[in-house]
Formats: sequence, structure tokens, C-alpha cells
Amino acid sequence: MSVDVDDEASAVPEDAARLLRKHWDIKPGPVGHLVRLAENNGVVVVFSPAQTAAVDAYSFDDGYRPTIVLNPAKEDYYRQRFDVAHELGHLVMHVDAEPGSKVVENQAHRFAAELLLPADELRDLLPGKADWRVLAALKETYGVSLQALLYRSRALGVMSDVTYRNAIAYLSSKGWRRREPGEMPAVEQPSLYPRAVEILSGVGMDEISLAKEARVTPGLFRTATARVPVLEELFFDPQAVESRVHLEEDVIPLFRGKEQPGA
Repeated sequence: MSVDVDDEASAVPEDAARLLRKHWDIKPGPVGHLVRLAENNGVVVVFSPAQTAAVDAYSFDDGYRPTIVLNPAKEDYYRQRFDVAHELGHLVMHVDAEPGSKVVENQAHRFAAELLLPADELRDLLPGKADWRVLAALKETYGVSLQALLYRSRALGVMSDVTYRNAIAYLSSKGWRRREPGEMPAVEQPSLYPRAVEILSGVGMDEISLAKEARVTPGLFRTATARVPVLEELFFDPQAVESRVHLEEDVIPLFRGKEQPGA
């Protein structure tokens, strides 16, 4: 779907989210396990290497499989779900667009809000004031953060700008912008690649062989196929080290049987 990246006024992001819900047969109400839903519809979801994680998430479509890459350091279930929805927006609307612009990011944000918090369902549920009990209940039901709910309430005209700003200021004063109150569920985990590795392992294909077939180091392979974030030595290749050791064993020392210079 092509979207004008200079268009800030149209409802195309919301329309695109509604079309995706229909295409993926998402029933009215909260979206369930979003990572699994994406994978079931052909999107690869992986964690980035911890050493290189610099953004919340990013996505790309290389013509083989659309892919979403998540930050392994972000251990927030609610915000991770919004990140996935945001990146789905980029994959649906911005395949040919230059990433990072304010308009493009805002379009993806609006797409995510409509995907997870459909206007027709939420308009009558969202409070017009900062009713934290109501907001907390909606947070648990829809799997999104308090901040996302406040933003959505303002965007739908339920909450005034002044009330929204005051609510955000209260969040900040409580330290909730960094970590919101309540229990934190475990982040959603990818299963497409991990399950594929398990199946191949069952027929005798080990990780080293699979990494070699993929032309990546074992550390990078384990990172890309993990269910949970892992810290791996990305560019260490034990086979290369072993080959180097064998090569060194076959080298005849220049000073064999003689005292080494400087000894």
C-alpha cells in the first residue's frame, strides 16, 4: 500500500490499519499475541543483537520476508506491542519511503493506535479525564501503555489538550513514563525461527551447520533464532579458530632447537 509521506491530514493510516485487521481476520476487541499474529501472516520477528541495539525497533522488506527487529533491552510488554504495531505500519505503508521523518513516524504511530485501539471500540470506553482506574483496566485489556491510552483519548477528541498535558505531567512526576505501575508481563516472544531450528535439530541439523548454511557466525545465528534476547559473541567463529590452530600446528618454527632471540 503506497502512502503519500507528505500527507499529514488524510485518514490513510487508520484506513490501512482497518484493512489489515480485516485481511488478517482480527475479531473486534483486543488484539491477542501480536508477535505470533504477525508471524502467522508471514512476518519474521527477531531480536537485534544487544551490542548493536540503538532504536526501539525497525523493519525492512527485502522481497523475501518482511522482518521486524526488536530491541532486546526493552523489557516492557506494553510498549513492545506498540513497537510491533508501529513497524507493521511501516511495512504496510512505507516500503519505498525514507524512514525517520516526522510525518512517516506519525503515520506509523496512527496506524498502530488504530490497529490496537480501534476508534469505533475505544471512543466510548476512554475517559475524558485522567481516571487512572479506568485507564489501568483498559491497559490490561488491550495490552497497551497508559501513555498510549492517553494519547489515543486526546487524538479521538475524548480528552482535551489541557487534560492530556496535565495527565502526562502527573505520569512524569510519578516516574511512570519510565516504568508504569502494576505487574509487567513477559514480552511477547517470536517462535517462527526458533521452532524451525528445533525441527531441523530433530533431523540432525545442528546450529553450527545451520549457521554455515546461512553464511553467518554461530553467535549471530543464535541471536536471530532465539525466543528471548541473548548476549552472544556475534563474530566469533569456532570453526575458523579451529582451522587456524590446525594451521599453526603444521608450521615449522623458524628457531626450532635454538634459543629464541631476545630470550
